[in-house]
Amino acid sequence: MADPFPSLSLSLVLTFAFALALLAGLVLNFWLSSRQIRHVAQHRGQVPPAFAQTILLSAHQKAADYTITKARFGLLELTLGAAVLLGWTLLGGLSSLNQALLGWLGGGMGQQIALLAAFVLISGLIDLPVTLYRTFVIEERFGFNKMTPKLWLLDLLKSSLIGAVVGLPIAALILWMMGATGHWWWLWAWGVWMGFNLLLLLIYPTFIAPLFNKFAPLEDETLKTRVTALMKRCGFAAKGLFVMDGSKRSAHANAYFTGFGASKRVVFYDTLLAKLSAGEVDAVLAHELGHFKHKHIIKRIVSMFALSLVGFALLGWLATQAWFYAGLGVQPNLGAPNDALALLLFMLALPVFSFFIAPVMAHFSRKHEFEADAYAVRQTSGPDLATALLKLYEDNASTLTPDPLYVKFHYSHPPASERLARITA
Repeated sequence: MADPFPSLSLSLVLTFAFALALLAGLVLNFWLSSRQIRHVAQHRGQVPPAFAQTILLSAHQKAADYTITKARFGLLELTLGAAVLLGWTLLGGLSSLNQALLGWLGGGMGQQIALLAAFVLISGLIDLPVTLYRTFVIEERFGFNKMTPKLWLLDLLKSSLIGAVVGLPIAALILWMMGATGHWWWLWAWGVWMGFNLLLLLIYPTFIAPLFNKFAPLEDETLKTRVTALMKRCGFAAKGLFVMDGSKRSAHANAYFTGFGASKRVVFYDTLLAKLSAGEVDAVLAHELGHFKHKHIIKRIVSMFALSLVGFALLGWLATQAWFYAGLGVQPNLGAPNDALALLLFMLALPVFSFFIAPVMAHFSRKHEFEADAYAVRQTSGPDLATALLKLYEDNASTLTPDPLYVKFHYSHPPASERLARITA
């Protein structure tokens, strides 16, 4: 006999599947984090033999304590995140917010934009204590935080303003397309979203990043000559070499490429230049050039395009299914558009169901890092790359003894022992 209430049955299946996936992800993450904490704690008392001549016991123990502290706080974040997610979905938080705004503003574009803005604002307020504790307690305790409360507040105001100026118009455009461009709206919206992301890659280095940091041209002529020669040797052109005042926010060191096409630029943290020799900076830069040489950036962009297309197509179908809303604890609007609701529900549910592909993504990321290391060794000095990585691991208090299974799920970069073994080989 046919089910007289197919939508009700599907909504119950979705509710069960969502709750089960959320619980499974939470249990798995707790188990992995607990393994990481135990493994790092067990190896805290002795520097691994491969690093005994280069890493002090005090530095090794600091890295272990930093890793354990972050992992324990991460367990609290996991619990809070799951509770908030349940609050938004199955416990009716998003539905209540939508109904309140619907009664106040009526149905229409204004109500949908208000729903997106209110969701982002409330989520940000909930996350605020977590961010503050991570910055001003954990990072402060281990000597990494350089932010003042005033600078933190300025950053928050700037990022909020930029988010509103940039995010609200693109959100409004996608919501309009959902309601005005017919059955294939998701394909047009996907094209707009991809174009928006490419535009951000172009304008971020020149217009957005300078709002938060100062970027001064690299003045060290010896280093500039070395870096320019390396880039020429590798066939890479950039718009400029810049030093960023990263030390005003954090003691962590880094270097990166940013931009796309003609807007590419090389950025060194001032903290990096203070810690590494010219040869070591060369090797770190060669590693980043390796990502471009192996087309890792292009591959990631293409992957993002493909996954986004699948996501928009799935959203295009789910947005028309009543069971999708009911199964996630939301009462759909009867006389008003549900487009903003569909967007938010999809954003909330997708990470729950896609968490289990994280090890696959992490695997390919680590593979790319090995390839970039190998390229750096061919172009510069293997010993320089090895010593630079050791300094960066020590400077960032990265543990030398992570749990192997935790690495497979969560590490986008290989552990120091694996990287250095391949470099020296």
